[in-house]
Amino acid sequence: MSAHCQVTGRKPGFGKSVSHSHKRTNRRWDPNIQRKTYYLPSEDRRITLNVSAKGIKTIDRDGIEAVVARLRARGQRI
Repeated sequence: MSAHCQVTGRKPGFGKSVSHSHKRTNRRWDPNIQRKTYYLPSEDRRITLNVSAKGIKTIDRDGIEAVVARLRARGQRI
């Protein structure tokens, strides 16, 4: 599963880990991506989204219908 939120667009952040000896190595900070299934009452079907924890809160606040309308306006196929 890709580390990319379909609702908020969050992606991994990249940087360096710094050890005690100050040696730097590459690392990445992945967002908290969850695979969630939601029911769309207007279409009488279920959809599965890859969403971050912040995306889940956005869906809870705005509603799944509004979020799906925004995704379709951006050109995503659901």
